[in-house]
Amino acid sequence: METKIYGHRGSMGTYPENTLLGFMQAIKEGVDGIELDVHMTKDGEIVVIHDEFLDRTTDGTGYIKDLTLEEIRRHSAGVKFSHFDLFEDQWRLEQVPTLQEVLELLKPYPIELNIELKTTKFTYKGIEEKVQQIVQIYGNNRKVVYSSFHLPTLLRIKQLDPNHEIALLVEGNLPHPHEYMDCFHLEAIHVSQKGILKGVDYWRPSFPRLRAWTVNDMNDMKQLLDLRVAAIITDYPEKAVFYKSERKSFV
Repeated sequence: METKIYGHRGSMGTYPENTLLGFMQAIKEGVDGIELDVHMTKDGEIVVIHDEFLDRTTDGTGYIKDLTLEEIRRHSAGVKFSHFDLFEDQWRLEQVPTLQEVLELLKPYPIELNIELKTTKFTYKGIEEKVQQIVQIYGNNRKVVYSSFHLPTLLRIKQLDPNHEIALLVEGNLPHPHEYMDCFHLEAIHVSQKGILKGVDYWRPSFPRLRAWTVNDMNDMKQLLDLRVAAIITDYPEKAVFYKSERKSFV
């Protein structure tokens, strides 16, 4: 099985994370899939941003749950990344996108999508249903995997449609991972790269259904490619795509 490369929040090592600009860059770099994060605004819109608040990645402040989409749109999602080598003034125009906008951007490209629902700190009532409705309308029948650290969120996704593919996020070892996969009908488990590399023999039987995050070190990338995990999620997809093609050339 060939390991797939997923761009973590787009291409966040070099471009503003979770922005249309960053997602487009990851596509240009040849990813097999994109990973992104979603929260719900005060007025029930699904937005793509990692944190529960604006402060780290935008020039705004406040919790997503306490702000309307219009209020969030007033802020730049690119200016905080002005220290990046590739920064251009046009980055200042980037806004926090909605999930719908991201799916519309992806429409021409046959790539996979991993939507992480950020529900560990706040309960967003009805977020699972809203997310799946948006995907149903704008997803263009692409492969979509819903992931979360919060298992009840994933089970609610499954209740909405048993055909939805879900993946549990974990830091380290998970007791008897195959039982979790079978019992909760998980498509995959998303494990930190440190957790995998510290327990290679432990995780080895699960490699075909294991995605590793967040893999940025060259040697870690190469080792995980050799182990043939299902996918590598990385801030630097261009590097991972290169190492993957490099290894294929030796086969």
